[in-house]
Amino acid sequence: QVQLVESGGGLVQAGGSLRLSCAASGFIVSINAVGWYRQAPGKQRELVATITSGGTTIYADSVKGRFTISRENAENTMFLQMNSLKPEDTAVYYCNARVVALTKPTPYDYWGQGTQVTVSS
Repeated sequence: QVQLVESGGGLVQAGGSLRLSCAASGFIVSINAVGWYRQAPGKQRELVATITSGGTTIYADSVKGRFTISRENAENTMFLQMNSLKPEDTAVYYCNARVVALTKPTPYDYWGQGTQVTVSS
């Protein structure tokens, strides 16, 4: 069984910063692409950023230049540094990882439980 656990959410004023972390645990063989998604009330879940095992990144247009995704492969951990936060960034943020595990040897998408980010104006 693979688990993803997020941390680092909270309440911040507009213009502030937060750093989200996501730690993967379990019988992990390898982690391919990882990413952060978010879902605001009444809206669909949307991609925020992804990063491949080789370090290639993709960002949503709305966060380019403000957010940075990174990963620490040796620790099976990923991060999302969020700067210049705006009220429209308010959402539940979820981490996602495509994992090859001992118990599931084909790549499978796992999700964290979500962490709330609230940006006040």
